[in-house]
Amino acid sequence: MSADEKIVQVCDGLNMLHEDNSIPRNIRRSAEEVKETLLNQKNPLDVRIATASSRLDEMANDPNIPLHGRTLIWNIMSRLEEIA
Repeated sequence: MSADEKIVQVCDGLNMLHEDNSIPRNIRRSAEEVKETLLNQKNPLDVRIATASSRLDEMANDPNIPLHGRTLIWNIMSRLEEIA
């Protein structure tokens, strides 16, 4: 599987987070921002992945996120690590 295909999978996961109304609004907004970061072709792939991973880690450590949201974030992070 190519890096582009994995990024598409990651973006699908971020969309799931963004559309889940049981997840706090700030986390949903951050998910959309992480997706925009990953899809921004101006920056090198490794920089986009590092930035996204850092942001996802902050999101996962938010005390207000429900357990299923945190699990989804961890799954997204593991997909990103496969690309890096």
